[in-house]
Amino acid sequence: MKRVRARVRELTPMRRCHQDMRGVIAELNPVLRGWGQYFRSGNAANKFRDVDAYVGRRLKGLRLKRAGRNLRAGKAQQWDRECFEKLGLYRLRGTIRYPGQAFWKQASA
Repeated sequence: MKRVRARVRELTPMRRCHQDMRGVIAELNPVLRGWGQYFRSGNAANKFRDVDAYVGRRLKGLRLKRAGRNLRAGKAQQWDRECFEKLGLYRLRGTIRYPGQAFWKQASA
């Protein structure tokens, strides 16, 4: 958890607030996808949810920093996880594969 958070923190410093959000997300996705692929076969649902929430907070922080004092009332509520997923952010939650899950799918087919 510490390493993936540190990596996300490296890729989303506040000085990147004026860059295109799609570019920031494009650099984050391989990190999230690789971490998710490695840990998805265990019981990592809570950890995946935590990492998703952390990434959402970091990206929202970038948007808030960019808006600065020009932030209008209600604008910050628009920048939620779904907003960033529409821009292409990879979602860890829901990607877990439990051992033996592939077997049950084959047996029922």
